Amino acid sequence: MEKFWVFGYGSLMWQPGFDYEERRQAMLRGLHRSLCVYSHVHRGTPERPGLVMGLDRGGSCRGVAFRIDEKKWDGIMDYLRAREQVTMVYKETRRLIRLDGERELVSAVTYVVDRSHRQYAGKLTREAQLAHVLQAEGRSGRNPEYVLNTADHLIELGLEDQDLQWLARQLRPSGG
Repeated sequence: MEKFWVFGYGSLMWQPGFDYEERRQAMLRGLHRSLCVYSHVHRGTPERPGLVMGLDRGGSCRGVAFRIDEKKWDGIMDYLRAREQVTMVYKETRRLIRLDGERELVSAVTYVVDRSHRQYAGKLTREAQLAHVLQAEGRSGRNPEYVLNTADHLIELGLEDQDLQWLARQLRPSGG
């Protein structure tokens, strides 16, 4: 029986919003996690864009893979498309990932930033990221909440992202 996998690297890691059979840490090579997408809906607006994660070219990304029951696949894909494709800044694609502790690669659906899209922010300075995040709120909540949840979840997974941790320190009232 074929297994159906989804790879999450941002809010999907800590708030998938769908039922899954199994959740595993995984590695995707050739793309890296980056706060490189101007959010015009979920964590900001076109007038006050926030910033959310995208998979951008180069490097590698440790994230979370979800195995989906085949019977639920179509419904979950409809949900993911409605969530991730609201402005078409991401390209839905299948990539090979390595599940932690496994030798074999599995194919997973994931969402890669479209560098030609007007919401592609590229690599911003830490200070520019902070300015965007502080002023933004969208349909899914305030942008600082998104950044803090993502940073905290990476720590829980034992993953280090120095830029994201710097940003999280600036956003916490205690600075910690």
